[in-house]
Amino acid sequence: MNMRDIAKLAGVSSATVSNVINGSSVVRPETAARVRKVIEETKFVPNGSAATLKYGRSSSYGLIIPDITNPFFPEFIRSFEGILANHSQDMFLASTDLHISRMQQTIRRMLIRQVDGVVLLAAEIETEPIEALIHHRVPLVTMDRRVVGPGLSDVMIDYVSGMRQAIDHLRELGHQRIAYIGGSSGLTISDHRINAFHEAMKSAGLTVHPEYIRAGNYRITGGESCMEDLVALSTPPTAIMSANDLTAIGALRAIRRHNLSVPEDFSIVGFDNIEISDIIYPPLTTLHLSREDLAQAFYTALTDFGKDPHASGRQYSATTSLVLRSSTAPPRI
Repeated sequence: MNMRDIAKLAGVSSATVSNVINGSSVVRPETAARVRKVIEETKFVPNGSAATLKYGRSSSYGLIIPDITNPFFPEFIRSFEGILANHSQDMFLASTDLHISRMQQTIRRMLIRQVDGVVLLAAEIETEPIEALIHHRVPLVTMDRRVVGPGLSDVMIDYVSGMRQAIDHLRELGHQRIAYIGGSSGLTISDHRINAFHEAMKSAGLTVHPEYIRAGNYRITGGESCMEDLVALSTPPTAIMSANDLTAIGALRAIRRHNLSVPEDFSIVGFDNIEISDIIYPPLTTLHLSREDLAQAFYTALTDFGKDPHASGRQYSATTSLVLRSSTAPPRI
């Protein structure tokens, strides 16, 4: 299937197909829609550039993130792009904005640009887009999916070591009623983080109370809503472990709305150590996940495929560690 075939099926010229693919405004909307429909139905992927066709590699990598508004991801982008720049390589960025339906479209754009590999930080993963990359011989590296195969590697986050440090820290301060505000339910990354919380609580000899477990959305709004529920309990927790720093910031806002304070009334621990976690008041105790180390792990995973995009993938890892600041203290009671 080539551009001439698409033109024939759509009843237009090859030049019109080319204009539609390149986003030109000279094509009538109804004609463009007809061409795009044929492209979608035939799953046609046009060649990206003459240079790529000639040399077989584009010297560029795709990066797919779930949420550009979460400071963690721009911080990662900066580190990953810096590594690529040092190797005279380019980055093609896309965001799913937490919508599963956008994944296929995003993968398609990567294929059109003939990237040499794709890093997928988005947790909302469908099988079909992954199969499309493998079919077109484009290596893929996922985050915390913990599945590898031909052309597919994964970078696993070691939540357990950092989570144990956080829970041990709270226990040593005297906390026993520890709540957990997690991320969006149904995502594998959310499962890994809450499982690490359960394991850390068990290791510390502490009881996990079901009424203290809440599912947020990795955003400030989720942390705020869940904290409202926890404050309303007849016996609220004295400490809160959060799935990420934005969740912790949301919880902090809810606490202040009730004229309560951190860390006097509640201790809060975040996750990620985004830059603003040291700027808010009080500065946030959090688990640090190095963006530099994470970016290097992804780059290593991509380049380890070498010239064989169907080579067996591997499992890589990145560690977490506790950063102590002022949002944790002994409980009042």
